Amino acid sequence: MPRKGTIAAILCLSVFAATASFADDPQQQVARQATPAEDPLPAPPADDPLPIATDEPAQDEEEPKIKLLPYGYIKLDASWDSAIIDPGDFARWVVSPDFFAEHDHFNLTARQTRLGLRISGGGKENLLASGRVEIDFYGGGAENKNLPMLRHAYAELNWQNRDLVLLGGQASDLISPLAPTTLNYTVAWWVGNIGYRHPQVRATKGFDVGVDSKLTLAAAAVRTIADDFRPADPGDAGSDSGLPSIQGRIGYAWTMAGNRAAVGFSGHRGRENHHPSDDTDLHELEFYSWSANLDFNLPLTDKVTLKGEIFTGSNLDDFFGGIGQGINFNRELTIDSSGGWASVEFSANDQVLTTFGYGMEDPDDEALEDNDRSKNSSVWANFIYDITSHVRAGVELSYWRTHYKTLEPGKSFRIQYSLIYSF
Repeated sequence: MPRKGTIAAILCLSVFAATASFADDPQQQVARQATPAEDPLPAPPADDPLPIATDEPAQDEEEPKIKLLPYGYIKLDASWDSAIIDPGDFARWVVSPDFFAEHDHFNLTARQTRLGLRISGGGKENLLASGRVEIDFYGGGAENKNLPMLRHAYAELNWQNRDLVLLGGQASDLISPLAPTTLNYTVAWWVGNIGYRHPQVRATKGFDVGVDSKLTLAAAAVRTIADDFRPADPGDAGSDSGLPSIQGRIGYAWTMAGNRAAVGFSGHRGRENHHPSDDTDLHELEFYSWSANLDFNLPLTDKVTLKGEIFTGSNLDDFFGGIGQGINFNRELTIDSSGGWASVEFSANDQVLTTFGYGMEDPDDEALEDNDRSKNSSVWANFIYDITSHVRAGVELSYWRTHYKTLEPGKSFRIQYSLIYSF
């Protein structure tokens, strides 16, 4: 598909959404560095869990040096699809009817249930020390015997007087740090939203540039993770490269319509080396992965927020781009891809949030083989209601369309209901 048409479509959607919004409110910005990108939903926010109730310490008792704050939520997802959506519990693309005849599906799961622990203490004057560990249950296993999956495990050192933060561990990527508000677990991955979680070492430095404005620079050395589709010994193609990937972002934040607005530019570059074992006739291959990205979070009024991201790059399957396709090994080339997403959030009051969103991704057809996925798009609308301060229910309607090279496109309507108990 034409690259210029792809970017223009996303930009037009953003402009249309901005001019069409006249209600008033905003929802909090959902940035991966602060809140899990895959979790724009829980209430209260994961970044502000309710404190554990404890007895007041006696006057002469020493204040504990380490504090533990558990947080998380229990989430039940029920979904119906008019055609086969892969994999089912969540949606990433629609299977072509040339593979399987169209028929509806129903799924019911609690896999997205999330448990986390925030740790603080052990610092000193002007230096805050903290950490975080978080899991969900998308680590495999039978539908009634779900296995845990590590999401976050990192430590942070924050020099507040210098506005400098160092992070080490597994955390969300710097690139494309936002996520749309959706009940779908995968937050528009493979359909316009890239960026996942990787082991990394990261530095972030802030600069005050005005009365209420801030410039942020961040850079990270990140573990390169890549699949080997050929015999290799040892390790995967990412570790075989001998180098980490590099990610960076520059962001600018200011006050707009009484709330915090932000825009950012980010990118990454990494290398993969595919080493064949000695008993094959295959030769060594080297591929690069890169991206250039724009993100924006704009409160248009006190009740309406426009946010989204646009990206272009190559070999992005490890970042959930390329509709899951990164390298064409038959032709020994990487697959370029571009796309993005945009959403408008309306908050009528403190209990009701409505979101309308669109996402799409368009890999380069020239790099694809027959039967590969050539374009993916989704449009969705959801209504989320806070029953209490801890219990939230939502319903989401979405339409998915996945094009294939030489095959009939897959099309499906999806209805999802979610019940969430946060703590």
